[in-house]
Amino acid sequence: MMTLSELFSSEFMINLVVRALVVGFLVSLCSSLLGVSLVLKRFSMIGDGLSHVGFGAVAIAAALNMSEMKLIFSIPIVIATAFFLLKLGNKGKVKGDSAIAIVSTGAVALGSLLYNMSGQRSTDICNSLFGSASLFTIGDIDLILSLVLSVGIIILFVFFYTKIFAVTFDESFSKATGLNTSLYNTLLAVFTAVTVVLGMNMMGSLMISALIVFPAMTSMRVFKTFKSVLISSVIVSIVCFIIGFFAACLLGWQTGACVVTINLIAFILFHFAGKSIAIKKNV
Repeated sequence: MMTLSELFSSEFMINLVVRALVVGFLVSLCSSLLGVSLVLKRFSMIGDGLSHVGFGAVAIAAALNMSEMKLIFSIPIVIATAFFLLKLGNKGKVKGDSAIAIVSTGAVALGSLLYNMSGQRSTDICNSLFGSASLFTIGDIDLILSLVLSVGIIILFVFFYTKIFAVTFDESFSKATGLNTSLYNTLLAVFTAVTVVLGMNMMGSLMISALIVFPAMTSMRVFKTFKSVLISSVIVSIVCFIIGFFAACLLGWQTGACVVTINLIAFILFHFAGKSIAIKKNV
């Protein structure tokens, strides 16, 4: 445990906090933007599946003594898995959630075995699953990758906003009008894969998918239009991350667990707020 004064006691500590906040802010922003479309398309579990694959990729990096390069190592593996899941779910004999379940559980099992082989069992497995309790996990490579890739995802999401909106709400009609729906579904999957990998270091592979699902589901308790849900989701995601992050720092707990708990509290509050608004409208 530490106090706020200790957290900002030196330029070195402030630098660590700022690094973590920047990465967390960008990951929360990307997750919330993607989450609305994924939840509405009933494809939100792909984030959970890809995060489990990310755990397996990080374990492979650890077994090969490449832990410092785990993000660079993991991103192509998780992106390739996203393509595989889309193809398997659309054309294979194993459909949708079944394909995700098979890939995700297999990746976690493989990752656990590889961690045992690497001799980094207890601490590294806990940090990889639930997020680190240390500020020292965000290195220069993590920061640069997070900045470049997150900004790229945000720019592309804004640029293709109308197309993503159309594919989200009526994929069949969009396809009939000539829109390449498979391209935009692939873009969503790739964006999700990159976001999951960027957030795993801080949030943990079991917790990162919550950043995709919770803000969108929370906002839908109160707001009903796509744009209002999107804006609310971004705000909820960032606020919950900041509160959870500082709670984790001050208490010495895992960041992922704290952030997800704050998101759960926000979901409950929005749920009752939505109920209250509905009752007032019916009166």
